[in-house]
Amino acid sequence: MQPGGDAAPRDHGGGVDAAMARFGGPRDQWIDLSTGINPVPYPLPDLPARDWAALPDMAAQQALLQAARATWQVPAGADVLAAPGASALIARIPTLAAPGRVRIAQPTYNEHAAAFAAAGWDVSPDGPADAQVMVHPNNPDGRLWQAEDATADLLVIDESFCDICPERSLVALAERPGVVVLKSFGKFWGLAGLRLGFAIARPETLAPLATALGPWPVSGPALRIGAAALADNAWATRTRTRLTKDAARLDALVTGRGATLAGGTDLFRLYRVDDAAAWQRRLADRWIWSRIFPYSSTLLRLGLPPAEGWSRLEQAL
Repeated sequence: MQPGGDAAPRDHGGGVDAAMARFGGPRDQWIDLSTGINPVPYPLPDLPARDWAALPDMAAQQALLQAARATWQVPAGADVLAAPGASALIARIPTLAAPGRVRIAQPTYNEHAAAFAAAGWDVSPDGPADAQVMVHPNNPDGRLWQAEDATADLLVIDESFCDICPERSLVALAERPGVVVLKSFGKFWGLAGLRLGFAIARPETLAPLATALGPWPVSGPALRIGAAALADNAWATRTRTRLTKDAARLDALVTGRGATLAGGTDLFRLYRVDDAAAWQRRLADRWIWSRIFPYSSTLLRLGLPPAEGWSRLEQAL
């Protein structure tokens, strides 16, 4: 049961606590490869005590938004809204228009369809629609969309994983009416627990979202850390180089054990195997958690292991 309701939990990565209950092992001995989170997170700066003790001030909020504009080259006609995670924005975006038909190509990140359905929309994988979601790059197969693929009046471009390939960003479309570009801080910068995400859109599009989030949607520590990380271009450049090398290393390791590459990004890889559940069990017996999917018996997704996890992964495979 999900908190506050009786609906079945949606399929996601993570859930190491459930894996522990099934396969044993202490939490600090598990390697979680079921998500696409950078295993080498941005180093946390020292935070002044006031960031924890005081309400977030306007100067800190503006510093974060200015860093976001510069990092993502936000067009002049669009604004940036910070939120406590991209998921908080995904849940509210369907309320920006009257319910109709939304096109969400499958497979993809399932929170978008769940949010639109909860708001009364008819969700379809194809065909004409009043709204459209493009996860760019797509999760789990890494598909990249083009500007000409955008055809609906309300368009959500989820760029949660696009910081690995910023040159492919579609953020320039955020100047169009009805377009919302989403950014996730937790993936590339590896600080998912900070709960920080962004919506980029025209001011009139963002206004209802800002009202729904309230006056202090982002904590003082998140404002400070986010602004520092977004402005650190040298760290981002080094990280992209490392992720590319590690993704190639992971491909060599997993395909060498009989899998074939089915897609992915430099933060996660998607493989086709003979029996995905068997692969997951074999890894879990060594306290390594992976991602399989309810719609496929042959797809296995793996994130990148931390430096100390490579030898354990090789032994488990």
